[in-house]
Amino acid sequence: MKRVIIFAGALLCAQPVLAKGDAAAGEQKAMMCVACHGATGKVSVPMYPNLAGQNQAYLEHSLQAYKKGERSGGQAEVMKAYVSGLSDEDISNLAAYYASMKP
Repeated sequence: MKRVIIFAGALLCAQPVLAKGDAAAGEQKAMMCVACHGATGKVSVPMYPNLAGQNQAYLEHSLQAYKKGERSGGQAEVMKAYVSGLSDEDISNLAAYYASMKP
């Protein structure tokens, strides 16, 4: 049991290392997001969500869902158009970039 607890603790500590995505590369792709989500990932228009400091896995999952057409309503069609040309690596990089920002 002690080994399991130690392994679980080590795994939790390694989470930042295990995260994929290159925030610097994501910053280059983020130019297409600025019009709606702001240069700092924070917006003043309530219809668009703030992205700065969001959970990386959540952002990546959301972008993939838009790309696959699994989200509807609101700005889903607009988002689908923006993310349709992004690779999986681009999406990971964008998620890493916004997750690394201060909320």
